[in-house]
Amino acid sequence: MSEQKHWADHQERGSFWLMKLTALAVKLLGRRLLSPILYGIVLYFFVFGKRARQSIWEYQRRLAVSSGLAILQPSLRSVFGQFMAFADALLDKLDVWNGRLRLEQIRIVDPANLRPAMRGARGQLLVGAHLGNLEVCRALAELGEKVTMNVLVHTRHAERFNRLLGEAGATNLRLVQVSELNPAVMLQLSERLDRGEWLAIAGDRVPLHGGRHVRVDFLGAPAAFPQGPWLLAGLLKCPLNLFFCLKQQGRYHVILEPFAEQVQWKRNDRDQVIAQWVGQYAKRLEHYCQQAPQQWFNFYPFWKADDHSQA
Repeated sequence: MSEQKHWADHQERGSFWLMKLTALAVKLLGRRLLSPILYGIVLYFFVFGKRARQSIWEYQRRLAVSSGLAILQPSLRSVFGQFMAFADALLDKLDVWNGRLRLEQIRIVDPANLRPAMRGARGQLLVGAHLGNLEVCRALAELGEKVTMNVLVHTRHAERFNRLLGEAGATNLRLVQVSELNPAVMLQLSERLDRGEWLAIAGDRVPLHGGRHVRVDFLGAPAAFPQGPWLLAGLLKCPLNLFFCLKQQGRYHVILEPFAEQVQWKRNDRDQVIAQWVGQYAKRLEHYCQQAPQQWFNFYPFWKADDHSQA
């Protein structure tokens, strides 16, 4: 429906103020005192957020069917558990930037030994998802690799988030707005790669006002995914790897996975080539959703085309 707002319109203003309020509350109260308050807020959104509740139910149902695991079938308890996992992830984000999460508490899973190459003369593109807690992956740059991580976002308030991150102590993290891939933006990103900086972007949300997207199979039905990460990799001529961060048994596991040494296309087959890469990405996302079924944080109707195409 034309009067419906895109997910970004609903979440952007609230996300900034929720982060700011929560960051202040953590400093004043500490995590132990803040947790019951935040969980109460999440309970409120669970009870009154019918759209988000139904969206998570659909996701859990599709995950159960596609994986063949009956234990993943949705229930009110499992849906509420996903809301609570989101609250827990928010508290962990603030722990990262307030220095309370140390590198020793993070297990880095890097079977292909990508980390040495990631410290090379030129940077590369990392594609993640709203699965688990990408803040911990970004903290890998802040605490471990000591390189600048440029997180590419669609928010119109990137500078406000940058100030908030700076207040929280994140010195090597920058948010870069990429709502449009115009020549000025591409030049800026290329210069950052040339300085050895990393670019990071989530590959599972179509940007505000639709943007370029492709529909591929995800959990048994077509869903819209952005073309942006794959267009960027091809235009910037840089390697593209995947990264995820899952919380298992109270500990974060940062997973680095090789994906594409180079994304190349010709003018007449660009959309087809990108669709193939996106399809492979969707399969890897399915794999990790099965490992952490309650840690995928997209609280909107992911399989409905009109929710992505309408502003």
